[in-house]
Amino acid sequence: MEQKKKVVVGMSGGVDSSVAAYLLKEQGYDVIGVTMQIWQEEDQCSLEENGGCCGLSAVEDARRVAEKLEIPYYVMNFRKEFKEKVMDYFVEEYLQGRTPNPCNACNRFIKWEALLNRCRAIGADYIATGHYAQIKQLENGRYVIQNSVTATKDQTYALYNLTQEQLSHTLMPVGAYTKEEIRAIAEKLELPIANKPDSQDICFIPDGDYGAFLEREAGDRLPGVGKYVNKEGQVLGEHKGVTHYTIGQRKGLGVAAGHRIFVTALRPEQNEVVLGESEDLFSTVLYCDKVNWMAIPGIDAPYECVAKIRYAHKGTPCTLEPAENGLVKVTFKEPVRAITPGQAVVFYEKDYVLGGGSIL
Repeated sequence: MEQKKKVVVGMSGGVDSSVAAYLLKEQGYDVIGVTMQIWQEEDQCSLEENGGCCGLSAVEDARRVAEKLEIPYYVMNFRKEFKEKVMDYFVEEYLQGRTPNPCNACNRFIKWEALLNRCRAIGADYIATGHYAQIKQLENGRYVIQNSVTATKDQTYALYNLTQEQLSHTLMPVGAYTKEEIRAIAEKLELPIANKPDSQDICFIPDGDYGAFLEREAGDRLPGVGKYVNKEGQVLGEHKGVTHYTIGQRKGLGVAAGHRIFVTALRPEQNEVVLGESEDLFSTVLYCDKVNWMAIPGIDAPYECVAKIRYAHKGTPCTLEPAENGLVKVTFKEPVRAITPGQAVVFYEKDYVLGGGSIL
């Protein structure tokens, strides 16, 4: 009798990962549920307050689901990896005038690299998540992230930097369903989290106060008060420090201009925030580094595709070109708004991810 393939499901205590575990068990896999312990505080009060996908409530919810599904369940400690790869990265990016994407970093280095390595070491064949995406192997043999069946919940943008090794050992059963179908399955199974709302906040900043978090983590490394300037260099006023701002920001500037003005650039070396008009935010060219190719091994000539510069961006046709030092130049067919250094630019071909990188 052929032995069942063993899969470790990353269970966040939410409906998607819970139903993913159920679907894989129904498909005949030997399923193990795991929640990744990443919060940094030890005291009970801090744990209770840290909700979302990573706190104590997530562990309790995931454990109850595992009992209902009759699968083994464990909590694995990834505090050290999460601090180094996600939280420290988040702080350093802001200090350098960029706007980080911690969920992308968490996906690559924690939910996949760290979890997969540990699970493979204990004999697991795959890891699985509740992401709304699918994995496909192309005719050229390479694995790609493919759009889910529901565009409204598609999560491929946040998964662009997964490696071929990681993809070959990953299952994403939820990508074949709509959110409504997933909730209906959970309700039919009478899972305790069937109607639990989705987590929206960054898990290690549940109150959404980035400034307070940076103050705690970076302290005297944070830049102090600096100057607002326009693109000609004229001083318009004082700001609280570049780490408080991001490209395209309009609210909370404290500058009376008589009309809407926006953050159009950050200059961390001078501690300057550049303010301008809405039209100043539009551009047709960006450069990116840390490129991860998924559908192809790389490019050595111009390549036509579609690119997204943020999660909610619908995508714009563009041309990719190799540039010096491993960079990729992206030229859009029409101007795009608020290209933000530190965010991901993700390339698409047909309904799957071609690759992506970090915007410079």
